[in-house]
Amino acid sequence: MPTLLLRLVGPMQSWGTTSRFDQRDTGKEPSKSGVIGLLAAALGIDREVWNEDLQALAALTMGVRHDRPGVLKRDFQTTGCAASDTMIRADGSLSKDGVTSQRYYLADAVFLVGLDGSDRSLLERAHAALQNPTWPLALGRKSYVPAEPIWLEDGIVDAPLLSALKRPWLATPRRGETAPVELLVSLESTDGSGALRMDQPLSSFADRRFGARHVRSEWITLEQEPNDAAA
Repeated sequence: MPTLLLRLVGPMQSWGTTSRFDQRDTGKEPSKSGVIGLLAAALGIDREVWNEDLQALAALTMGVRHDRPGVLKRDFQTTGCAASDTMIRADGSLSKDGVTSQRYYLADAVFLVGLDGSDRSLLERAHAALQNPTWPLALGRKSYVPAEPIWLEDGIVDAPLLSALKRPWLATPRRGETAPVELLVSLESTDGSGALRMDQPLSSFADRRFGARHVRSEWITLEQEPNDAAA
């Protein structure tokens, strides 16, 4: 079964699943709703639409490899807090009340995401769209742009999800850092085992209906780069 691989690298990423109003959370890894939304943006699927392509994308099985987990950070923002500010509410009325919000994000994170399914043509179209996206791509929030291309040159692998995620480490080594032998992966479970996540798209993104899925974690041994194997 073919697998589509995505590289999610950026100074800031946010993958919230429980955000409400002035509190914006982030999970420790990309959410399925966030990744499917990213592919929908690349393919030009309107957020008001729940079509066959979006349903097929949501039906893919997802796995996430934590190449560099990142550091949890908080961004404190204010709107209309100056005495002279006037804000327009959603209903069109005016307000003098300032709003504060706390927005959490992952700093300096690197993830390898895999999506597998039987429809190779869908994966090929998604891979091509990532190279020439219809709309700008972001890592969870519009202002969180990727630091590296999301598409990989060999981004479609003829291998099941877990095997595809064993490819060499994606992160750039820092001073004194060596490539890891093992990495943590989170795999969508089909047997109901693992932690419950409420990030399975059930409708258009405008309707914001999400269902449950189960995710289990395990450690995998990575493939070695040819020069590492020779050493």
